[in-house]
Amino acid sequence: MRILLIEDDQLIGDGLNIGLEKLGFSVDWFQNGLDGREALLQAPYDAVILDLGLPGIDGLSILKEWRMQGKKEPVLILTARGDVDQKIIGLESGADDYLAKPFALAEVAARIKALIRRNNNTLTPTIEHGNIIFNQHNRTVKLNGQEVILSPKELMVLELLLNNKNKVLSKETIENKIYSWDEEVSSNAVEVHIHHLRKKLGKNIIKTINKIGYMLGEA
Repeated sequence: MRILLIEDDQLIGDGLNIGLEKLGFSVDWFQNGLDGREALLQAPYDAVILDLGLPGIDGLSILKEWRMQGKKEPVLILTARGDVDQKIIGLESGADDYLAKPFALAEVAARIKALIRRNNNTLTPTIEHGNIIFNQHNRTVKLNGQEVILSPKELMVLELLLNNKNKVLSKETIENKIYSWDEEVSSNAVEVHIHHLRKKLGKNIIKTINKIGYMLGEA
């Protein structure tokens, strides 16, 4: 899952960036409101973590612009302004959830996962596909009841395919969803992840659609 983080506080931003990546997210972090505003227009994000007090342009203005442009990505607002009026303004401006500072990393991650599940119309954190069970909450995969160890990127690819059943995803789409702008991506990275998933979960878990991309195999 690729997350857009817009937060100007160096300590908070660094903690969220490192912490969320360790929890299996791919994170793009911007400290300026203008740069963060444009980022959502340039890459496919699963969710946004947005501070209100930002240099360049404030978070509420960014959020209102996104919604007016039809951007529907779920947004979690983080702010030191914890009073009721600010919560109401944020939610009425298009935010999906609200969390006042200080906060725990685990709560941020839990709220983001819940927003993404809601956006994907997934009511529970568990996705089943044939003899495969993927728990999005604790990032575990079981095959025939036995846990299978996947790398963070392999988990991201599998999750992406599970959340897009019956859809063909191009190599570029997969790359854009699992890698942040700061990460170096080799030309065959996606192919390598697909190969490892087939080796660990069965050769039919993923179909190759010639010259188009990949899709989840039949259960």
